[in-house]
Amino acid sequence: MSDAAAFSSPPPTHSFRPPNAESLWQQLSTPHPTVGKARHLGEALVQAGLLSASALEQGLTAQQQERNHGLHRQIGQILVDSGMLTQEQLRQVIATWLGEYTVHPGDIAPEPTALALVPLAVAERESVLPLMAREDALVVLMADPSDRVLLDELRFLTQRRVIPLQAAPGTLMPAIHRAYRPQSGGRSEAPAAARATARELAANLGSATAAEGDAEQADVISESDNTLVRLINSVIDEAIHHRASDIHIETEPAPHNVRVRLRIDGDLTPYLELPARYRFAMVARIKIMAGMDISEHRKPQDGKIDFARFGGPPVELRVVTVPTSRGLEDVVLRLLAGAKPLPLEKIGLSPPNLQALRAVVRKSYGLVLVCGPTGCGKTTTLHSVVRDINTAGRKIWTAEDPIEITQEGLRQVQVNPRIGWTFAAAMRTFLRADPDVIMIGEMRDEETARIAIEASLTGHLVLSTLHTNSAPESIARLLEIGLDPFNFSDSLLAILAQRLVRRLCPACRQAQVASPDALTALASQYLESGTGNHPEARQAQVARWRQQYGTPEGELRLWRAVGCSQCDGHGYHGRLGIHELMMSDDTIRQHIRHRAPASDIRHSALAAGMLTLRQDGIEKMLQGLTDMTEVVAATNL
Repeated sequence: MSDAAAFSSPPPTHSFRPPNAESLWQQLSTPHPTVGKARHLGEALVQAGLLSASALEQGLTAQQQERNHGLHRQIGQILVDSGMLTQEQLRQVIATWLGEYTVHPGDIAPEPTALALVPLAVAERESVLPLMAREDALVVLMADPSDRVLLDELRFLTQRRVIPLQAAPGTLMPAIHRAYRPQSGGRSEAPAAARATARELAANLGSATAAEGDAEQADVISESDNTLVRLINSVIDEAIHHRASDIHIETEPAPHNVRVRLRIDGDLTPYLELPARYRFAMVARIKIMAGMDISEHRKPQDGKIDFARFGGPPVELRVVTVPTSRGLEDVVLRLLAGAKPLPLEKIGLSPPNLQALRAVVRKSYGLVLVCGPTGCGKTTTLHSVVRDINTAGRKIWTAEDPIEITQEGLRQVQVNPRIGWTFAAAMRTFLRADPDVIMIGEMRDEETARIAIEASLTGHLVLSTLHTNSAPESIARLLEIGLDPFNFSDSLLAILAQRLVRRLCPACRQAQVASPDALTALASQYLESGTGNHPEARQAQVARWRQQYGTPEGELRLWRAVGCSQCDGHGYHGRLGIHELMMSDDTIRQHIRHRAPASDIRHSALAAGMLTLRQDGIEKMLQGLTDMTEVVAATNL
């Protein structure tokens, strides 16, 4: 039964324009045994006082005569054509008889408490106008009160029973704009609705569980439970606020609690725990939001949540469920914020690397690769590169899975391997679509890599990513999967390897003057990742650092994390890229053609001026951007 059906149908035509909100609520909540209990439309018309019993009998007789001659008109249309009813009277009685109710928005002023429950963006997108909030119910005007999907979303968003009413045609959008328009002081008529934090809601759940006792008996919690729905919305909201990239929901058999952890700046952080009784309902609720099958617990499932449809900011979440032991499931939600690309100078490239990379991507053809493990920011870097060359004179196609960053001027394509729309298929299509620049999310196989190289040799700039540890290893990997070394050597322009390290919080980081012994040890680490680690080289390196990063007195400072309110006590805020840029030259091309090992390619690149990931990280550490612990953890290859 729908929420509207929980109330009896309102009285007939005379009450379709109630004088105020209280009158409307009274009509909705008061039983009316007449029209609502009519067995047929004709009986409803008589009960509404629009038709006499004799006039109905005449209409039924006329209908029977038409059927005898093969005509099949409805009784309502016969009565309208004979002049006994108007079309509007017939429509209103049918709506009342079926339990619907038509209201003109101009008759009732929407209440601020009701408007506060539905954000303006949702109201405009879905053509919904909240009228009043009473008890646990919300009365709304809709263009289509039978839209079950929208009704479910409104229930989840407001945590109330929704009573949908039919709006008079053509009145909704003007009424929505009037209801939400700002006051003279610049504030909206709808007051901001107070929202409990996830921890407060979790505490309420915990106290309720303690009061009810046995956790094993609590698995009957519904996925539409108001507090649970609010809790999940709050967890997602707060994860966005904390800049989390992932939300991990981990279930255990009772009496162990459900654990929620957030990945913030690359590290998993415990966030809150929920009573065990919510372990099934919480997973089911997320499945509903992501459009998954809530009855399937044995197989993993993938889905997506458009959080804006539930009253949140415009963030998309990629959801995966993983079956675990004893019939339980874990859920991981990845936040895809639809972020805008960073300027190339903001991604952490050192000045020499920035200048070299900018020069190489200005070329009209060739292959540029960004490599590193999953989650190291390769896609962000590629989009920053594309942003730097995204002009009106270039046609840029991208194939991505998923599309995490959007920017104007690009033609972005979401690949779908399930239907054969792979990176390789997208590449072949792009080549027929007059591209200047092609960006491929990942080189996963030999076919994609081969087509990319062919495209780069035929006058197109191709950008892509690769899952390898370092720039020299990327060459060896591509040769191993079967690429032609001569074509590859001719097409390659540069390979950028990168990692992400946590950035020290500028509000609380602490510095200490480095001792000579500490600097010598640091120089040794710096030179070990390159070449020429001997005493004279170490002394020269320390002298260069003193000149470049030292205080006026020539002292070098090493920084460490502390923790404050601005960084939630972590000592770090945000992340920073460290890079290894290998430019292709004649020596590198000869190595590729002769299938030289990665070690030989590495030595030649270092001799040409390449800084390794460890060296670039140490340079950034001396600038106070990160600390040595982060650099070592990210570059411990």
